[in-house]
Amino acid sequence: MPEKILIIEDEKPIAEILRYGLKKAGYDVYTAYRGAEGFQLLLEIRPDLLILDWMLPDIDGVDICRMVTEQINVPIIMLTAKGTMDDKLAGLSAGADDYITKPFDLREVILRVQAILRRMDRVQKNAEEPEKYAGAITLYRAEHRVACHGETVTLTPKEYELLVYMLDNPKRTFTRDQLLEHVGI
Repeated sequence: MPEKILIIEDEKPIAEILRYGLKKAGYDVYTAYRGAEGFQLLLEIRPDLLILDWMLPDIDGVDICRMVTEQINVPIIMLTAKGTMDDKLAGLSAGADDYITKPFDLREVILRVQAILRRMDRVQKNAEEPEKYAGAITLYRAEHRVACHGETVTLTPKEYELLVYMLDNPKRTFTRDQLLEHVGI
């Protein structure tokens, strides 16, 4: 099943160029020309990646970026004419994973999309695969669950976070303060 990409871009010729190139690259592509329409579509289709313009007629793209990152875990590429360093920092600070300025090369956009989706796929696959430790402990990161000899172990969120931290850092000794600092107590 091809990945879904949502483009929120008010300039229809730009949206159509992106749509054409991404469809040709094998993606399912959805477009919206206004921010509110795009955000609603995002909630409905749950895309694998969002390409977002900053300067939209109804809602600022950076505001949409913030709303998306608060509600949904989806990578965002800002694609905008705003190209100063302050603009880039604002977009990335709002939650964008990448920032491309107009004018752009379609080939570069497609390669950046592919790179982000490839990285997301690796992260997801790693999170889904259970990890075995010392033959008895199985960690299911995607579910935030731990089993010992096949039986689920009931842990508080802090206990789970502490166990994962120690499993991720084998053969290390921690002070009490280091552990407390890590789990945020």
